[in-house]
Amino acid sequence: MKITRLIVVAVGGQGNLLASRILGEAALLSGVPVRMSEIHGMAQRGGVVESSLVFGDAESTIISDGEADALVGFEPAETLRAMNRCHRGTTVITNLAPLPPFTVAIGKGVYPDLAMLQERIGAKVKKLIAFDANALAREAGNVLSVNMVLLGALLQTGILPLAAEKVQEAIIARTGKFSASNIKAFTLGYEAAERTGNTGKNS
Repeated sequence: MKITRLIVVAVGGQGNLLASRILGEAALLSGVPVRMSEIHGMAQRGGVVESSLVFGDAESTIISDGEADALVGFEPAETLRAMNRCHRGTTVITNLAPLPPFTVAIGKGVYPDLAMLQERIGAKVKKLIAFDANALAREAGNVLSVNMVLLGALLQTGILPLAAEKVQEAIIARTGKFSASNIKAFTLGYEAAERTGNTGKNS
């Protein structure tokens, strides 16, 4: 089976780890080999949280610089920060709703311009899908479902060896009474990726 490498980056509290575990469970339901690793950092203080998932017959969860086939960013600046993990054929999916760090709030840092950020990312990869996932989470009725919106966008690309139905099955199993709003968020993200996918300069 072809090996597919995925990096997911977020700020602590955005639901990165739940999204990654849902993908892992969907892979198991599909009979697809998957290996996962997580870097929690200072998640409780708004630090970066990173997950690495390798689908297929790989022996390691390590995704070195230039090896990620897909990058999903829950926060735009963190997406930009992780670009060294991508190569010219990578697909990047990013939320465009900023969550500025404390240094920006106290005037000791400058948040990157979103238009510039998209231009820099798009110039380095095959495809960029960028949209406000927070707005779609609110539309789904659950402001915490940003992770499900981004999962939907990821599945729409067809990069992973998983069917959307298997991911939805894992969402229902994992999120219980919140599954209805989470499935709606997943669907909204899937539809957003169909509308907003931009081809990068390296395609």
